[in-house]
Amino acid sequence: MPLEGEYEPNTTQWVREQVEVYKSSGGTRGTTLWDTGRPVVVMSTRGAKTGKIRKVPVVRVEHEGRYAVVGLLGGSSRQPLWYFNVKADPHAELQDGPVQRDMTAHEATGQERAEWWRRAVAVFLRYAEMQKKTSREFPVFVLEPVVG
Repeated sequence: MPLEGEYEPNTTQWVREQVEVYKSSGGTRGTTLWDTGRPVVVMSTRGAKTGKIRKVPVVRVEHEGRYAVVGLLGGSSRQPLWYFNVKADPHAELQDGPVQRDMTAHEATGQERAEWWRRAVAVFLRYAEMQKKTSREFPVFVLEPVVG
């Protein structure tokens, strides 16, 4: 079931603008991370505190219909805000180009995390570079299609 409710645009200008371009074009424009050229998807979550729909572009890491999102926040020592949203409510929507899917997210650990981390770094080497700059281990969430 799609996420419903009031959408609250991101307070970060580049995030807000990229989501707007991506969504308004039906996923045909704004499909790369502007400063890197890496492909992105748009993840929608429900705000843990506000209950409003939040949207953020994340690097596209896909394998056999499942996706990973990495809580990078530019290498900060803090978690990205979407992290708290997904922890509070694992239901998310993911738009990959023109295709939008209902997904369920879980935080990967152990061997599963190691596998998805390798996939993520293969797509976006900056993950590994940024990980070296902080003691916080970046969380990796796996998003799987909702069945039914």
